[in-house]
Amino acid sequence: MERRNRSLRALDRLKYVDSLESTAKADGLLEWVNEYVTHTSIEEFDLEFKELKLLSELFYKNINFLKQHRIEMKSTLDSHHKIKEFLR
Repeated sequence: MERRNRSLRALDRLKYVDSLESTAKADGLLEWVNEYVTHTSIEEFDLEFKELKLLSELFYKNINFLKQHRIEMKSTLDSHHKIKEFLR
């Protein structure tokens, strides 16, 4: 029962994180992974098929979000670096 409760909390937390704005979402995803996936395997989640399907959709959707977010942050840092070099 404890595994099931933890799995449901993880799913609810991922739903919440998915609804946040860009920077808060990236930070929330990092916290979520550290709390629910780093120390235990995602295979240990005790969810019904429907819940597991939703978890996997959110998980992969957010992986794609993080890839895009990384590209955007790199672009922002590059433009800041160019401005800094110009002002020297």
